[in-house]
Amino acid sequence: MTTDTATAGDTGTPNSGSAAPASNAADTSLLTQDQGTGTNAAVTEPTGAEAKAGEQSTDGQGAKGNEPVVPEAYEFTMPEGVELDGKAAEEFSAIAKELKLSQADAQRIADVATKMQQKQAETHVATVKGWADQCKTDKEFGGDNLEQNMSVARKAIDTFGSPELKALLNSSGIGNHPEVVRFAFKAGKAISEDTFVKSGSRAPTPESTLEKRLYPNMN
Repeated sequence: MTTDTATAGDTGTPNSGSAAPASNAADTSLLTQDQGTGTNAAVTEPTGAEAKAGEQSTDGQGAKGNEPVVPEAYEFTMPEGVELDGKAAEEFSAIAKELKLSQADAQRIADVATKMQQKQAETHVATVKGWADQCKTDKEFGGDNLEQNMSVARKAIDTFGSPELKALLNSSGIGNHPEVVRFAFKAGKAISEDTFVKSGSRAPTPESTLEKRLYPNMN
């Protein structure tokens, strides 16, 4: 008795008892078998997003691990030498509560804001120092006669400036700006020249003062 064998050129279907290729069966079992069925199952690695989500810390989060714990009141720690602005802290706390930030997240944002303010302050100090250095070398009032010329400039500020103006010049640092100093220096020179009494001449009358000449109708 002969048995028909399918050849490479046959177009007929294989017998019902023919087994599927071993490689296909192995691939299928690795991809579809669950653990605990007695066969080895493939372990799939989590995607990037899933891995990142699994690595997130639960610090400041609720029992479910996905809801931040919003405190009743935020308490912020400032660096040494930095004073907390109460009003600004209240405004930020309201925003942080609205955004449902945890204490840790709110503190991190406050730290960044503090660093930005410190950087701005350092930049301003450097700018004011640069203005002062420019004044020292200014061709009109700087150089060897700087101190004498500054006395002339201060005379103008003392004569016409209010205490509030002096406070502003000092607190803002604008009093070191070369153009502000130049203006005060010129005004001080004008005062000195107007009140200078030549030998043999009489002292100026009140009507001849700089104020009267600038504002003749002033009583």
